[in-house]
Amino acid sequence: MNICVFLSAADLDDRYTVPAREFAELLGRGGHTLVWGGSESGLMKVVADGVQSAGGRLVGVSVDFLADKARLSADEMVIARDLAERKALLLAKADAVVIMVGGTGTLDEATEILELKKHGKHTKPVVLLNTAGFYDGLREQFQRMEDEGFLPVPLTDLVFFAKDGVGALAYLEESAGLQ
Repeated sequence: MNICVFLSAADLDDRYTVPAREFAELLGRGGHTLVWGGSESGLMKVVADGVQSAGGRLVGVSVDFLADKARLSADEMVIARDLAERKALLLAKADAVVIMVGGTGTLDEATEILELKKHGKHTKPVVLLNTAGFYDGLREQFQRMEDEGFLPVPLTDLVFFAKDGVGALAYLEESAGLQ
């Protein structure tokens, strides 16, 4: 399965890097392909290293102004013109999406993917990997949106919140009929 992972390129502490590496190794051992922003920096590098060291493939989609940070050892690397094209390419190359910890760029990617799913532009499973409770506040906000009528589809049809990588991968494999 080609699994797109949206996540930070920042250097983060062990409470985020250790679970990220564990998840990445699960992907690689499972024979999955990581589709990601292509960066050789921060948490993006940690995940790419984990997938690659465990035998998985890497498909990167960088953007022209970050091309100098792209991972040279990826199995495939595409350089997009801009962030909009990058997001479209990442989604097109993926069978499923996992959103890990990140900043405004990751949040932008997450909300766009969920908006597209809400409107039926894709039906790919989407997981928010809630490492160390990072997305507790967002989950609460999404629940409020659903409770107050802002979501035309049930929240559970849009996104699955996983507390760890094992749960995230199990959900994706079940969604794809691999279990």
